[in-house]
Amino acid sequence: MRTALFGAVLLALGGLALVTGVLPAKDAATLGARVWPILLFVIAITVVAELATAAGLFDWIAGLAARWGRRRGWLLWLLIALIAVVSTVFLSLDTTAVLLTPIVIVLARRVGLNPLPFALTTVWLANTASLLLPVSNLTNLLAEQHLGGIGPAAFAAAVWPAQLAGVVVPLALVAVLFRRDLAMSYDDPGPVRLADRRLTSAAGVVLVLLVVGLVSGVAVWIPGCAAAVVLVIAFALLRPRELSVRLLPWPTLLLVCGLFLLVAALGAAGPGALLERLVPSGDGLPALLGVAAIGATAANVTNNLPAYLALEPTVHGLLPGLALLIGVNAGPLITPWASLATLLWHERVRRLGVGIRWSRYVLYGCLLAPVTVVLAVAALWVVKAS
Repeated sequence: MRTALFGAVLLALGGLALVTGVLPAKDAATLGARVWPILLFVIAITVVAELATAAGLFDWIAGLAARWGRRRGWLLWLLIALIAVVSTVFLSLDTTAVLLTPIVIVLARRVGLNPLPFALTTVWLANTASLLLPVSNLTNLLAEQHLGGIGPAAFAAAVWPAQLAGVVVPLALVAVLFRRDLAMSYDDPGPVRLADRRLTSAAGVVLVLLVVGLVSGVAVWIPGCAAAVVLVIAFALLRPRELSVRLLPWPTLLLVCGLFLLVAALGAAGPGALLERLVPSGDGLPALLGVAAIGATAANVTNNLPAYLALEPTVHGLLPGLALLIGVNAGPLITPWASLATLLWHERVRRLGVGIRWSRYVLYGCLLAPVTVVLAVAALWVVKAS
């Protein structure tokens, strides 16, 4: 509700800027032509993720991880981390934050382990592991356009060193902070009971084909919409009561549209020249670190999406563009509002009674964000410079 209300306010402010001429209609039309495929993909992937969850697919995967964990807490944790990375890379960070968080918390409690390290692993990897593919993050979809539409394979080939650092550093911190909790053993929870194996199987097949489509190079909204349509048909035939307009991510859409419009209006007002002077230029390591640091700072002050939109015109070339992505994707780990995924995650953990104060989260973020961003940029620069 808060997300929807905030999004509506931002949308109203953006609309006011459009009506008063602060945001020229031509610029708004250009923005709309650029972002409609992204918004359509957000709708489609949310429907897919929600229906896959309703089909019990994520519960089945989590149960499988519990059996493969061999009653060892650290092994189960690593398997959950792997699921979080795969979910983030192929289904986006918001999907991981919204759908995987309650599953891993319930699973941890079911086997008698502390849910906090599993919850933190999920939200941190949702952010830091969202670098590899355009579909992993809305900022990546925007960046892919800014970088000339390089495609998923070229995108992944360029950014994989940073992605590796973005996975390893958060896992290292969780392993240190919660080493005693993860060293515990647990009882086998037994097999997961599925309400309808036909729907679970259908959702599994659809997700596998969706992943193939997302990395094929075609516009991501096409396989996303195809997967959503197939799952909607399957549920209409087998469990029609699950279908509802609530499947659509109205709060997220309002927030994203409002952010797009408001940032476009602010850009039209003319702060671009100031940002150009602030953002370093060049492909050297100090310049790339500076770009990433500014991106991370802006994301934690505002939010990663408007931070990227505001800073995108100031970076030129592949490496500076990727450094900015590292800053706005792996850097927003400090303030609660730095990414939508973090806000969505906190709502889930609060409802499930997992206690973590924002002060503690901020403290952890102050440790994690700088190390992750610096090592990710350094890894990117070393591999590309060699």
